[in-house]
Formats: sequence, C-alpha cells, structure tokens
Amino acid sequence: MVYTSKLPSKWKGTCQEGQDFNSSLCNSKLIGARYFNKVNSARDTEGHGTHTSSTAAGNYVDGASFFGYANGVARGMAPRARVAMYKVIFEEGRYASDVLAGMDQAVADGGSFVLASWIPNDYTATVGTNMLLSSQGFNLISGTSMACPHASGVAALLKGTHPEWSHAAIRSAMMTTANELDVGRNFTAASPLAMGAGHMVPNKAMDPGLVYDAAPQDYVSLLCSMNFTRNQIMTITRSNDYNCANSSLDLNYPSFVAFYDKNVTTGAMLKHRFRRVVTNVGGGAATYKVKVAPPEGVKVAVWPQSLVFGKKYEQRDYYVEIVYPSDGNGLVSYGSIVWIEESGKHIVRSPIVVSPTSAGK
Repeated sequence: MVYTSKLPSKWKGTCQEGQDFNSSLCNSKLIGARYFNKVNSARDTEGHGTHTSSTAAGNYVDGASFFGYANGVARGMAPRARVAMYKVIFEEGRYASDVLAGMDQAVADGGSFVLASWIPNDYTATVGTNMLLSSQGFNLISGTSMACPHASGVAALLKGTHPEWSHAAIRSAMMTTANELDVGRNFTAASPLAMGAGHMVPNKAMDPGLVYDAAPQDYVSLLCSMNFTRNQIMTITRSNDYNCANSSLDLNYPSFVAFYDKNVTTGAMLKHRFRRVVTNVGGGAATYKVKVAPPEGVKVAVWPQSLVFGKKYEQRDYYVEIVYPSDGNGLVSYGSIVWIEESGKHIVRSPIVVSPTSAGK
C-alpha cells in the first residue's frame, strides 16, 4: 500500500528530534515520535519497539520467509494503520510516571489505540505485559503475556464484531481461546503466551463461548487492596465514581497466579483460593465440563466441575483451590484449567502459574 502524504485530520502529534534521530525519519507510515526523558531520543536502541510495532501495524512485504520456509506475504495485523512511537523506557529503568505520560500524550495527539509492550523487571523475567487502550479514558484491555503485539489487532476485530462487549470480556476472549501450539503457516505471527495461553487465531477468538468480565469498579477494588491512595486512583480513573468499599485482590481475570515466598522453608505447603464468574456468550443453552492440568507437584481442585447455562449471557461462578509447596530455588511452574462444552464446539482455557514473589532475584 502507498500512503498519501496527507496525515489524518485528527492527528496533533509531532516528530521530536533527539540523539541519533531527526524529524526527517518520520514519514507517511511513522507519523510521530516522542520520548520522555531529558536526554536520548525516540530511537529504538534495543529493537523491541520496532518488532512489536511491525507485528501490530507493519505494511505488506512480498517474498518474506523464515530462512526459506513458509514463503509468502508478511504483514502486521493492521497494515494500513499509521504508527506513532512514544519511548518511555530507558537504560535508567522504567518509571510509571513516564509510562503514564506517554499514554496521556498519545491520546492528546489524537491516537486511536495505544499498544504498550515491555518486559517488566519486577515479578517474572519471562513475563511481559501488553496493553491496548482505546482513546476513551478508562477503557482498558490488558493481558500479562509474552510480548504479543498482534493482540491489538485481535482486540480491534473483537470490538468490531461484538461492540456490546466490555474490554475485560475482549481480553478474556483473546486469552482463553488461544492455541497452545500452532505449527502451520501462521507461525510468523505467533508468540506463545508466558502464562500458557498460546497462539491467538483471530477467527477462533470471534466465538469464545465463555468470557470473564470485569467492570472499572473491579479494577479500582484491586487497586484499593494494593494500598493505592485515593489520589493515585484518581490519577488512573480520573473520576470520583469509584470507591474502596469492597477491596479485593481476586480480580475476575482469566488466569490463576499463586505466589510464594521462596525464603520460606522449602516444601512448606501453601493454599490459595479463587472465585471466578464466567458469562456464556455462545449461541444459547450450554453445558461445560472442567479439565484440570495441574502444575507439577501442585494440587488443584475446581468446584463445581460442570457449568450449566440455560441461555446466552447467563452467568455462573466457580471456585479454584491451589495447594502448592514453596521452593527455595524460585521454581515457576505452569498448568491450566479448561472448560469444554459438551458439544465440543467451545474450549475455554485459563492458565495456572505458581511463582515466587521475587522471581529472578
């Protein structure tokens, strides 16, 4: 595709010059670039931002292959999209103030969606975070996964197909319908998710069967349980409509993460209980049976073991109890809970992760 030189009418961004980067490097595809420290520039010195943005919005490239295999046309999930880069992480580290400033600026510049992808330095070295935000305030789609920028394209497809769905439901559909392994032609767009969800097939994600929904108040309740102050929460939500009356760490998220302190005596048994609510978005009445693949050395109980829905959009809750040992070596182990519709049409998979609170440290 050849772009015209005319930029979108709503675009208010700029191409900010800096170290090894001048404004002439922007064009009709890369329409903006900014950075958020006093030195450096928007130059991608690691290659990660270039990789993720090309997977999300790369233009068509003929004759692409993987060392001669799977020859064909390569493209991103949204090849006609324009791209603006906001560099918020530098050698000095990653700071929430820079990340939030970059997101705010992207919205102010007229961006339609913001894809944020990085590898965190807290929690687990192998786990990345992907986030797709609409430009309408607190509409957030987020997932903890390996750097997986094609999630943004799938999310956009889902929102177009199901405009009535919340962003939490869309995120859930992406995570729970992913394949564990795809060895076909589409491997060039695949990134296995660190929490076990696997490769996302867009057409399959259009019809997920069950979704895990969450409202903005649920996220606020999570922030409250993490001891965020009212002012900090206001910075995120920009609204007085939420409260901390029912704070809880148990967000209705389509995954189960059980932490342990690796400094606790090795072998000490720990227990973590979760409650989840799923919404039936399939065609109508349905019954699902659970299949559990526990992490090695871990006991997982699920009840009830079947979910019966009488109609579309009906909700059912279930509980998961994970009993697991602490491990002085900081071992991270993985498993899954899979809800399988009796007809076999829908398979909804949620990962289980047992991890030390300070993995990699």
